[in-house]
Amino acid sequence: MKEIVYHVATSLDGFIAHSDGSIDGFAMDGPHLPDYLNALKNYAVAIMGRKTYEFGYSYGLQPGQNPYPNMETYVFSSSLQMPEDGLDGPPEIHTVREDFIPRILELKKSAKGPIYLCGGGQFAGLLMQEALVDRLILKLNPVTFGSGLPLWGTESGTINHWKVMHQKVYENGVMLLEYSRL
Repeated sequence: MKEIVYHVATSLDGFIAHSDGSIDGFAMDGPHLPDYLNALKNYAVAIMGRKTYEFGYSYGLQPGQNPYPNMETYVFSSSLQMPEDGLDGPPEIHTVREDFIPRILELKKSAKGPIYLCGGGQFAGLLMQEALVDRLILKLNPVTFGSGLPLWGTESGTINHWKVMHQKVYENGVMLLEYSRL
């Protein structure tokens, strides 16, 4: 079974975005960026929820376009609107509209490499409740938001224990923290 890696930026107070979904305040460039871009090359599959996918629209992503062309990409949403034909034909992504957990289990069995859980908090919380997140890589930014979208969404009640596997501090104050599930 391939592992699901929740690889995400977070504030010191545990938010992955502001309440409106914006990410102002996170270090968008700096010495941590090359490590992140290199890490993306190691994933075979990307999974995300609708809000994370649609967040890319404000950065030029077109509906149906794959934000990670080197990965097979799945968007889990019962409400995502996708054109029948995208940029140059059918959408470049897979949309999963129901039976999320069985589909995730299928991906864990069939993926050719690690699975990148790139968001968002609600979707990550669902997978955490089902004990499907195997590794956690946090890009801990030296900023507090006070409120916003929590790392695990509104899902709560599940206690998980993690072991620190790696840590790195960058000159700009960003810390890379890698954990594996115990």
